[in-house]
Amino acid sequence: MFVGVGSNIDPRTHVPRALALLETRFGALRVSRAYRCPSVGFDGDDFINLVIGFDSDEPVADLQAALRRIETDCGRDRSVKRASRRMDLDLLLVGDTVLDRDGLTLPRADILEYAFVLRPLAELVPDARHPVLGSTYAALWAAFDDREQPLTPVTIKP
Repeated sequence: MFVGVGSNIDPRTHVPRALALLETRFGALRVSRAYRCPSVGFDGDDFINLVIGFDSDEPVADLQAALRRIETDCGRDRSVKRASRRMDLDLLLVGDTVLDRDGLTLPRADILEYAFVLRPLAELVPDARHPVLGSTYAALWAAFDDREQPLTPVTIKP
């Protein structure tokens, strides 16, 4: 499964903390490069975003609940939508699962909408196929128009 990780409030502190909590909870992580990009949908500081992958047989609802707990442990405030955040964890993919239930859609639409999701996902699993479209993530990234969504690679230290 794959999770989008993002922060624009002290991300150099919160991203490594979230990665440590995710690794403790789920085991070994595959981690993409991190990218700095402008906030989307509101005025705020730039985000640091990346994608992680890990193996789990847990039900989707349990995975989602675990991600919410880790966001909370990192200081996520859910009282305001479309605002800066210490941690944002988005479940992107769970194998070939296609789901639209209880406010959760898999695969997450963000994969096809945002460079900060698709590029790191394509780096991690270029030959994997989108469960609905059937295209590889490398092909989807090659066709993506990222001119309006600049990404700058950054280094995040644990």
